[in-house]
Amino acid sequence: MNVWPRFLKATYRKEPISSFVLTVGVVDALIGGFDTEWVLFTVGVSTVGIALGLRWWLMQRSRIEMPQPVAQRYLPAASSNASLPMLSISKKRPRR
Repeated sequence: MNVWPRFLKATYRKEPISSFVLTVGVVDALIGGFDTEWVLFTVGVSTVGIALGLRWWLMQRSRIEMPQPVAQRYLPAASSNASLPMLSISKKRPRR
């Protein structure tokens, strides 16, 4: 069972912009490395570095700015009406 597709899908869903920039940088670096185009390889490696920096910055920012969840209540915590008295069943049996 291949784990990479599941990991990549989860990563792309969390941070689509930085994942796209990272993918473009890796492809540029691979094309530049195999064709010995050093300018394209340098652009790809620098793009990967920028994408990783962007992802790190977004992760740090999301940790800092996480607001505390507020409980939403539709009914009040306690009733404003007085409670009703308990009903008791009489233990007397009707005569026959």
